[in-house]
Amino acid sequence: VQLQASGGGLLQAGGSLTLSCAASGRTLSSHVMGWFRQAPGKDREFVSGIRWSDGRTSYVDSVKGRFTISRDNAKNTAYLQMNSLIPEDTAVYYCAAREGTAIPTTWSRYIYWGQGTQVTVSS
Repeated sequence: VQLQASGGGLLQAGGSLTLSCAASGRTLSSHVMGWFRQAPGKDREFVSGIRWSDGRTSYVDSVKGRFTISRDNAKNTAYLQMNSLIPEDTAVYYCAAREGTAIPTTWSRYIYWGQGTQVTVSS
């Protein structure tokens, strides 16, 4: 599985951005996908995840109500809609995938990784 993340950018606090993660090589019907982020000097943090088969989702508390993860089966692509962005959301965002039904929140549990995409939120 190859993952291609895109959609990062520079924006002001309160703005919105949608990240995309396109998968190729095989369909993700038996996989889960996670979005992680890593700010300078900090550990890689779980942001959100989705189980491809039924769309079940998971979020870290700090983004609940602001971020929405979704997937498009036909396009084999996942999205992370980010609203009400704050400076603390500034980080490199990564998408990752693994086979299974549980949505791990630990980055080392994921097998496939996309390249990061930078999100910078100014105050």
